[in-house]
Amino acid sequence: MAHSVEVVKRARARLAQAKEDRESENRQHLQEAYAKIPRLQQIDRQLRQTMALAAQSVFAQGGDVAQALNKVKEENLSLQQERAELIAQHFPEGYLDEKPICDRCGGTGYVGSAMCDCLKELCRQEQKKEVSVLSGNGESFSQFNLEYYPDRYDSKYRVNPRSLMEEVLRTCRSYALTFTPDSGNLLFIGGTGLGKTFLSACIARTVADRGYSVAYETATRLFAKLEQAKFSPNEENRREVTKLTECDLLIIDDLGTEMPGQFVTASLYGLLNDRLLMNKPMLITTNLNVDEAGRRYSPQVSSRLYGGFQRLTFLGEDIRVKKNRRM
Repeated sequence: MAHSVEVVKRARARLAQAKEDRESENRQHLQEAYAKIPRLQQIDRQLRQTMALAAQSVFAQGGDVAQALNKVKEENLSLQQERAELIAQHFPEGYLDEKPICDRCGGTGYVGSAMCDCLKELCRQEQKKEVSVLSGNGESFSQFNLEYYPDRYDSKYRVNPRSLMEEVLRTCRSYALTFTPDSGNLLFIGGTGLGKTFLSACIARTVADRGYSVAYETATRLFAKLEQAKFSPNEENRREVTKLTECDLLIIDDLGTEMPGQFVTASLYGLLNDRLLMNKPMLITTNLNVDEAGRRYSPQVSSRLYGGFQRLTFLGEDIRVKKNRRM
């Protein structure tokens, strides 16, 4: 699961802070114990000094090394037993144990060269927060209200809009819950106010919550970022483009609302082509049909949009208008 550099950076910062907080807590417990039982501090000091004293004795007096080591061992065992008894008498079990933030990695975030589960979970949380900021107002599939869609046969489209949208909802939920980096591409087509943005946000949240990296961008914001990267190249802009190209799922909302132009067409073609060649999933929402996309962009873009994506058609009446009527 390819998380962006920024997501991993924030997750590592949180892990480092948690590690520091845990170590601070451990030190605080120890200082409280020393204040309550001064003998504990004496014991810990003696334990640190016994080996050094034994070595000094051997080298200074030419004594028996084995005998000196046995003496150190006996003294250490006696001190450790006394220490354990004092702690058991005055504190809860495990109070003075130096508990790492993670038993597997010790708080480093990595086991060997592999990312530890603790850091993966923090990346998942950071990814989810990032998607939540970008994609709206906490949308979820359970909030999708099918009652806004007409439950009658539409002679123009030869379908019942509510039945159609029930199938769209099932498809979206299944896509999100079973998503893998090998999932296909989705293209939401339909008029304004029919739930395309809402369901794309639901998919973004669900996929991100399952630990996959998601880039959610409106078309306007997407092309602004690509333009910045091309004409004002710097490390931050390059990272943004890398995220768009390499994330597990790229969502482009409201394609067709951006200002048209040669740069937009070329950038869109390049992004679509790169991700299609790498088999990286995309979800795009648009009001444009095949002919409109061909006229606005190019036949090559239209071919990739309508040939490389599973199309889901949204039908009904503008939900925003319906809601305003009810107010």
